[in-house]
Amino acid sequence: MCLILLAHRYSSAYPLVVAANRDEYYRRPTRAAHFWEQAPQVLAGVDCQAGGTWLGITRCGRFAAITNYRDGNRPDTGKRSRGQLTQNFLQGDCPPAEYLRQVDAEAADYNGFNLLVGDGRELFYYSNRQNRITALAPAIYGLSNGLLDAAWPKVESGKSALARALQGTPRSAELLQILADDQRPSDSELPATGVPLAWERQLSSRFIRTADYGTRASTAIVVNGREVEFSERNFTGAGAIDGATSTFHFSLAGRPPQ
Repeated sequence: MCLILLAHRYSSAYPLVVAANRDEYYRRPTRAAHFWEQAPQVLAGVDCQAGGTWLGITRCGRFAAITNYRDGNRPDTGKRSRGQLTQNFLQGDCPPAEYLRQVDAEAADYNGFNLLVGDGRELFYYSNRQNRITALAPAIYGLSNGLLDAAWPKVESGKSALARALQGTPRSAELLQILADDQRPSDSELPATGVPLAWERQLSSRFIRTADYGTRASTAIVVNGREVEFSERNFTGAGAIDGATSTFHFSLAGRPPQ
């Protein structure tokens, strides 16, 4: 993922609302979101090149999402796939804080990442560029390729847009529209992440479109009490201005969130 906007227990009626864009090279093979054959409780897409996933939720309400941390350095190809971190949490039953303690012990095995994991009651954040496990209080959060709530234009404007959506009834269509914004901020507002200015500009909007890299999927998750709506819109390349949208509805199993 390259942008995750989420409301964690911000509204008593909607314990989790997520709007997230996955940005990736168009040539990278991917499967759209589906309930996994080998783990039928998991609803997520699949990175067919390295395995794992960027975002998913389970029938019991376990949620995980990850973004890369951008610092201008080339990824070390000898490191483990970051998509395993989300996959392992979704397929397991380890409590979120305990899981992140395990991740912390081997964090150096991965290139830079930001990880969100939750179980429907608690939500935690961890980055191996900060090495601190943080329990998130009820609030609206934004995460791109810096640390959580970094003051990047698309993070701040996205959080504001999500807050407006939560003033009424959050709808998947409205969340997907928030993610479709391709306006770029002025150069004076751009973060300095170690990449050339031309690339910083191209990566600055919520929805990214370049010749060979851009937003591949937009995902909206609305948990309304015990009911989950998961919508994913896929994009196939730089020329695609709209993609096929798939929507899943299911009821959460297990004990209700406290």
